[in-house]
Amino acid sequence: MTTREIQEKIRALKRERDVCILAHVYQSHDILEVADYVGDSFGLSVEASRVPQQTVLMCGVRFMAETVKILSPDKTVLLSHPDAGCPMAEQIDYELLRQTKQLLPEYTVVCYINTTAKLKTLCDVAVTSSSAVKIADRIPNDKILFIPDQNLGAYVAGQLPHKSFHLMQGGCPTHVRMSVRDVERARARYPDALLLVHPECVPGVVERADFVGSTTAIMDYARRSPAREFIIGTENSIVQHLQFECPDKRFYFLSKDCVCHNMKATTLMDVLSAVSGGGEVIELDGQTIADARRCIDEMLRLGA
Repeated sequence: MTTREIQEKIRALKRERDVCILAHVYQSHDILEVADYVGDSFGLSVEASRVPQQTVLMCGVRFMAETVKILSPDKTVLLSHPDAGCPMAEQIDYELLRQTKQLLPEYTVVCYINTTAKLKTLCDVAVTSSSAVKIADRIPNDKILFIPDQNLGAYVAGQLPHKSFHLMQGGCPTHVRMSVRDVERARARYPDALLLVHPECVPGVVERADFVGSTTAIMDYARRSPAREFIIGTENSIVQHLQFECPDKRFYFLSKDCVCHNMKATTLMDVLSAVSGGGEVIELDGQTIADARRCIDEMLRLGA
């Protein structure tokens, strides 16, 4: 079968079976083309809660599918590939966080949305990469325990010097692959290009960027900017997606090694299998959903 034939079969089956397909923007372009919604993880979860379909397929990683289930507990939520996890979301142990909270009872626990449902049950407020600074600033408490990404936490702390942050050891193994040396090489090779990076990058890379923002914000900036060349400091699929969207502009990898292998685990054939009756059904018990939902609701209350 050709790519187009597989895509047409997926489109027919999702209509027949009334399935909504969500694709995180780090997925390959052939998957984005069959999705009903494309975007960042939390935005996709919100869209899923609004659609009439009772079955939702997440083409992304496990914590994203869990967040969909938290916001849509009555829907059937599928994960396109069972091995698509997120090392950052899974790297902090539940018991370690519980003990840390006991040692720092005066701190408000803020979790990046990129955490497991189980960890969210211990947290007070969730944030996205685009809302982290705003939400953290609006938290009445000036003491914040931030998990799990210490690079995003450091970026937020740098924007809010009037608050005290305790960061736990952790981060995105994809974004930390990009180094200051990569920046120097890219700047030398593409001297007219703007550097756009994600705040999950190490501080030395973030400090040298022309723009820092979430994946969606990076893409929006590149689309709207009058500049013609850009170095992209986030998952490399974004370079291809922007090349499709903006053929009159040039886009370059900050590092050829910035590839999320968990995102790339999902193939177009996995999507076909899922809409044909496969995929992994995400199961969360009612107590976990209720407890994990609290930090998300608090994020929304604070204006995410």
